[in-house]
Amino acid sequence: MAMDDEGGARRQAIATAITAELERQAHDGAVRIDVDALAEAIDMALDPPAPAGEGRHPDELNATNDD
Repeated sequence: MAMDDEGGARRQAIATAITAELERQAHDGAVRIDVDALAEAIDMALDPPAPAGEGRHPDELNATNDD
C-alpha cells in the first residue's frame, strides 16, 4: 500500500509541475509548448534542490558566535 501512496504522490508532483509550467508558458504568450522547459519543471518537481542553509540554531549560539 505504501508503494501506491508513493506512486500517487509522484504522479501528483508530475501533474502539478506540468500544469504550472503550461500555465506559465500560456501566460507568457507561448504559441508552442517549450518541451525542454516542461521537462526541467518535472525534473525539479521530482528532485528539488536542497534548501539554503538555515544558519545556527539557538542552542548552537554563544557569546562568540551570536551574530
